[in-house]
Amino acid sequence: MRLSLSTLLVALFSGATSSAQAPLAVPKPVAAALEQVQPAAIKAHIAYLADDRLLGRKAGTPGYQMAVDYVTQQLKTLGVQPAGEGGTFIQKVRLRRAFLQPGATFVARDAQGAALPLAAGQDYAVYPSPELPATRVQDAPLAFAGFGISAPELGYDDYAGLDVKGKVVMIVRGAPRTFASTVASASQDLAGLLKAAINHGAVGFILASAHAGALPDLKAGTYSVLGADGKVAVSRTFAAGSQQQFYGAVNAATLQRLLQTSGLDTTQAFAAIRSGKPASAGLKATISASAQSRYQDIESYNVVGKFVGSDAKLRDEYVVHSAHLDHLGVTAPVKGDSINNGAHDNASGVACVLEIAKIYSRLKDKPKRTMLFAFMTGEELGLLGSSAFAANPTVPKAKIVADINMDMPTLIAPLLSVVALGAPHSTLIEPVKKACAYMAIDLEQDPEPEQNRFIRSDQYSFVTAGIPALHIKYGNKTADGRNNLSEEVQKWRAVTYHKPQDDINGRFDFEAGRKYVQLCFLIGYQVAQDPARPTWNKGDFFGQRYGRR
Repeated sequence: MRLSLSTLLVALFSGATSSAQAPLAVPKPVAAALEQVQPAAIKAHIAYLADDRLLGRKAGTPGYQMAVDYVTQQLKTLGVQPAGEGGTFIQKVRLRRAFLQPGATFVARDAQGAALPLAAGQDYAVYPSPELPATRVQDAPLAFAGFGISAPELGYDDYAGLDVKGKVVMIVRGAPRTFASTVASASQDLAGLLKAAINHGAVGFILASAHAGALPDLKAGTYSVLGADGKVAVSRTFAAGSQQQFYGAVNAATLQRLLQTSGLDTTQAFAAIRSGKPASAGLKATISASAQSRYQDIESYNVVGKFVGSDAKLRDEYVVHSAHLDHLGVTAPVKGDSINNGAHDNASGVACVLEIAKIYSRLKDKPKRTMLFAFMTGEELGLLGSSAFAANPTVPKAKIVADINMDMPTLIAPLLSVVALGAPHSTLIEPVKKACAYMAIDLEQDPEPEQNRFIRSDQYSFVTAGIPALHIKYGNKTADGRNNLSEEVQKWRAVTYHKPQDDINGRFDFEAGRKYVQLCFLIGYQVAQDPARPTWNKGDFFGQRYGRR
């Protein structure tokens, strides 16, 4: 027998909980609005956004504009007020697509000045600069900086005692085994690694692969965000405000050659940094490189709406529900299909935010804080839309108290348990626990910490802006008791994720979508009602590094 949320609420209020935590008190009108969430409505949003007519919703394309128009119209229909720029629902995001011109050079020389035999595209790749049309380094010394992590607060700093001024820094991506999973993920954020190198005086940056595999194909260009001044504001290949002259990548064999020029043992160096002991060193090698870049500037948009809060003081503060609106567009065919519809990724997340807004539209008494609904562009290009919004929001940044992000909730099975990525770092974990208890959903640890999911979606842009944020993902619990949903998702992902097969005809459990909407609503609603704004936990890594309060 399926119990309604109202029945569950009565059970909770009658003391039918084993938790010492007080049950979540949900006003009757709110419980009634929650009951009205319809799986069919979630499906309808996904069906439109993942239709072939939108051609995969790639940022800056006509198909993406169709998605912007759809979301905007849905918000208007619900009575949501515009919260974008100039009284509109949109925030312009200026994307720059940078391409490498023919004739780029890259030469690595050993201590005797002999050039290493390296092939472009096979042994190394040179990236375009999104800001400087012509770049050049000449005989710049090379330095190996391990993982490239500068975190003295954790007792680890790859730059301690290493002089990289005027040098090209080479790193491998990873983190010491002693780091907690979310801290390890954050420590591998490329934007942060590049910034650390440039802040220490480096003129260039090389990302080396520690394992065999192909180098990135840069024919399609790289993407960054431009500020109002025309300069790069957000990028994962260029440090904003710098005169960075080089960004490149080398394969594992080239990394080994470059380390061997200075007699370094790759195996020993990797073992040291993985154990938490930096193995950085200046190398007896130099780098010369030159490149010319050309640009294609594109306008894309975030969509932002709001329901104004009811409290005279707290209405000036904002709780954000976010989801990215873009996807991959049209790519090479897979099984005869080339349109990446992005039904799960992330039409499903967008649908959930729209349905959360619909719940609020049904409430005569709005919560104390203002609810902000933000639909981001450029997530698939490197969290660009959310980074632009978090850096320069359409509301006062200091007044944004939390972000609850929805990205690919993976609605393929009953929602029996969830993981709250990021929530344990702040007081946001408390409303998560209460909402899970109310919904009879188990709260679990991340079953796939190696996926680095905490830094791979838009909530991380809010975290780096000092705003407590979380992302609710599926847990491992299954109805048959095998509790192996993570394994099932991995199998599903292998044939669906970032492929044209992610369409409305794929595997969906829309009742799970209903529960997901209700759960995320309840988390945000509690934050909106609580007189105290969320805070980072005392001594927390993210609070210490990014916290503004």
